[in-house]
Amino acid sequence: MIVRTLDSSSEAEWNDFVHSQSNGTFFHLCQWRRVIETTFNHSSHYLYCDRNGQIVGVLPLVHIRSRLFSNALISTPFCVYGGVLAKDKEARQALEQAAVDLAEKLGVDYLEMRQRESRHDEWLTKDLYFTFRKPMTADLEANFQGIPRKQRAMIRKGVQMGLSSVVDDDVKQLYRVYSESVRNLGTPVFPCRYLRVLRESFDGACDIVTIIQNGKAVSSVMNFYFRDEVLPYYGGGTHAARNLKANDFMYWEVMRRAIERGARLFDFGRSKVDTGAYHFKKHWGFEPQPLYY
Repeated sequence: MIVRTLDSSSEAEWNDFVHSQSNGTFFHLCQWRRVIETTFNHSSHYLYCDRNGQIVGVLPLVHIRSRLFSNALISTPFCVYGGVLAKDKEARQALEQAAVDLAEKLGVDYLEMRQRESRHDEWLTKDLYFTFRKPMTADLEANFQGIPRKQRAMIRKGVQMGLSSVVDDDVKQLYRVYSESVRNLGTPVFPCRYLRVLRESFDGACDIVTIIQNGKAVSSVMNFYFRDEVLPYYGGGTHAARNLKANDFMYWEVMRRAIERGARLFDFGRSKVDTGAYHFKKHWGFEPQPLYY
């Protein structure tokens, strides 16, 4: 068994392996390498285990050097999940050792694996982030009734306010809404180019749902699709969205449209414990599940 570095000739096989593993995630897909390198100019080290000419494990790693994130090797930055994805213990251990060796070679301050599952071994873990995932059925009304009463009232309020949704490729419009929302929280905003490269790189597995009132966008979100899952990822609302209940309406529209295209699991993504986003997702009836970074 040999640990190799991904090149373009093995990208299709890499993604086939990710899809074949039950614990594979959207963030293990190799398109993220292009997205991160193109947008942020970080160097990537996408490692995989080759056993008799077949991929039996993958580990996407990115070397980050910045004032915000220090000097780190991460699987995978800008993503909520990551870490080793391996067919068996031998492949996992080989990739982990290769990551440790690379971290020492690069002289990073730390190596971080963004695992979704507990490992129960010697690796240290953070107790900071939780994810929110919930199954859906093909019955729209059953899913609507599964949302707590107060949030259902918010969705109905949005309908009464004349809100409607559209699916489009208008990255600039999404960015205007998203950046306003992020700035209002006092958080630095990604460049618009990042969202554009994401949309281009995941064509067919990515869309934008925008909420409109009187011809004007009031909230918008970029969604990822992986197997039977939908992951609303980058989104927000304008100042008007709060009174219009546009964000609740938006997430229901994402859920409704995803069910119609065959999705059966809604992934609300990660939030820091005890934050506003954390409680918002709990109010939607999602139970927090710890992430093992």
